[in-house]
Amino acid sequence: MSELVLPLLFATVLWFVATGFVLWLDQLPSHTWPISIMIATIASGFAMGGVITTAELTSPAAAYAAFACALVLWGWHELSFLMGFVTGPNRDPCPPDARGWRRFRLAAGTLIHHEVAMFVTALGLAAATWGQPNQAATLTFLLLFVMRLSAKLNIFAGVPHLSTEMMPDHMRYLASYFRIAPPRRFFALSLAAILLVAGVLGHLALSSRGGIATGYALAFALTLLAFVEHGFLVLPWQDTAIFRWAMRRRHTTQAVQIADAQ
Repeated sequence: MSELVLPLLFATVLWFVATGFVLWLDQLPSHTWPISIMIATIASGFAMGGVITTAELTSPAAAYAAFACALVLWGWHELSFLMGFVTGPNRDPCPPDARGWRRFRLAAGTLIHHEVAMFVTALGLAAATWGQPNQAATLTFLLLFVMRLSAKLNIFAGVPHLSTEMMPDHMRYLASYFRIAPPRRFFALSLAAILLVAGVLGHLALSSRGGIATGYALAFALTLLAFVEHGFLVLPWQDTAIFRWAMRRRHTTQAVQIADAQ
């Protein structure tokens, strides 16, 4: 089990720092966003180069590097979405009378461009690493994509606890598509699938060697983080609490606005 400890720590710390950094950039004044997305785009180009370079390497260091490169690419997508550059054609709140397929179609329209962009990136990573031994980057990005999609579908279907603190003001319309409700059967199936994937990845990590094992261990750690994130959807303690440091400016601005209004 010691083979899983270092990858778990590395994945957790890097995920925490990367998520916080994206949130910190997003809460800066909007006139800084084009610069941020431009720098992130350049960084993503280097990250893709890193994925291609490490694809044929089988050392643990190569697996860590590929994992980090995949997180850079993922960060670009998250940043472009939160800043409103890549979202979807629908930017209106959900009509109160929207139900069933209409509600789903409108909700999908709020982020479909974002989802397609991530899917295309996943295909690009798969093509860049096809037939190569180091699949850490492709596996990492694919897991992030699928796990985040699972969370979005569960939020749409209904979960007991939701937080919109990390959502920027210009994206508040998305909250109208959320539903506060007891967890559905789909939520239990999602957790079961995540645990199954984690079990398979953990077994592969323990039964492999070198960088291949490290890649599977990093993917295993990421799957556990996804399980925890899903857990926050049904627990009263919100994950936003651990990112207060990244959203300090937003909370300060909101406090000033409330004070001015009074």
